[in-house]
Amino acid sequence: MSVLSAAAPLRFPHAVPPEPGGMVEIAPGVLWLRLALPFQLDHVNIYLIEDDGGWAIIDTGLADDRTRAVWAEVLDRRLGGRRPTRLIVTHCHPDHVGLAGWFAARHGLPLFMSQTDYLMAQTLRHDPAAGAAPHRDFFTRHGLRDAAVEALLGRGHAYLRMTVDLPPSYIRLRAGETIDIGGRRFAILTGAGHAPEQVMLLSREDGLFFAADQVLAKISPNIGVWPWEPLADPLGDYLRSLAELRAAVPPDALVLAAHNLPFHGLPTRIEELQRHHDARCDDIAAACARGPHSVAELVPVLFPRPLDAHQTGFAFGETLAHVNRMVARGELAMEAGPDGTLLVRAR
Repeated sequence: MSVLSAAAPLRFPHAVPPEPGGMVEIAPGVLWLRLALPFQLDHVNIYLIEDDGGWAIIDTGLADDRTRAVWAEVLDRRLGGRRPTRLIVTHCHPDHVGLAGWFAARHGLPLFMSQTDYLMAQTLRHDPAAGAAPHRDFFTRHGLRDAAVEALLGRGHAYLRMTVDLPPSYIRLRAGETIDIGGRRFAILTGAGHAPEQVMLLSREDGLFFAADQVLAKISPNIGVWPWEPLADPLGDYLRSLAELRAAVPPDALVLAAHNLPFHGLPTRIEELQRHHDARCDDIAAACARGPHSVAELVPVLFPRPLDAHQTGFAFGETLAHVNRMVARGELAMEAGPDGTLLVRAR
C-alpha cells in the first residue's frame, strides 16, 4: 500500500483511533475495534454491528496469539454478554480472514464471504507451488535479481502462518443482493483489484458504507499481479470498481474502511485515487520513453525508498499491475530481451 497526499478535504468524525485492542462506538449500533498488525501497516479496523441481540462481526485480524487474546477479552468481557451472531469476511487477505476458522469453531458462527475470495483463501492456504519453481520463474523473468528472489521466496508459506483453516462451508455474498443485519438492510457491493471479489456493505438509510480495503483515507490499497495470474489487469478492475462505487454510494456516507480512519468525502477520495494511479502510469511512461526496462528496474521508479522482502513483493506486484494496465491500453509493449528477461518498452 502506498502513502498518498493528506491534502484532500476529507472529514473525520473520530480524529483519533482506538488504541490497539481498544473499541469505541463509531455510529449507533456499530462498534469499531482496532487490532495490531506486525507490518509497516500496523493495524486493521474491525467492525461489529448490532444483530438480533448480539453482534455481527466484519473481519477477524491475523491468526496470531496477540489477536486471539484481544478477541477473547472482547467476546468474554466487553460485549455485555451479547454473543457474536455471524462472521462476515470481506476478502481473502490474512488480516481479514486469518481467524475465521477459529471463530467458527469457538462460537459456531456461519461464515459469509464472496465465492471467489473464499476459494482464493483455500487456494492460498493449500497452494503447493508457494515458493517453488513457478513462482521463482515469474519473478526472475521480470528481472528480479537472484538475491531478491531468494529473500522474497525464503519467507516460506507466509499465508499459512497467518491464517487457520477455513470452515468447510460458507454462505455466499453476491453483488446486487442485500443482507439484513439487526433490522438494517445492507446492499452487497463487490469490487476487484485489491482482492478478487472483495465484499463491501452499504446502508443507504443510515449512510454507512463498510468499504473494507477498497477505499482508504490516507493510503492506496495494494493493487498487485501475482505468479498465478501473470497477465491479469487488476488496476483496470480497480479503476472500474472506483467508478462503480462513485455511482452507487451516497456522497455523504460515512466510509468505514479497514485501515486508517473512518471518513466522509468518498467522491473526493475516489478522485484522488484515480489521479494517483494516473500519475504512476505517467512515471512508468517517462521511464520507458528513455529505453526498455524490466519490471524489476521499474520498481524504484514507483518505490524509491529501501524495501524489505515483504515490501518488495507488494511493490513488484503493484509495478507489474501498472505495466499490465498500460499494455492493455496499447501504451506499452512487453517482449523478451536477449537473455530471456521480459522488457517493457514504449509503443
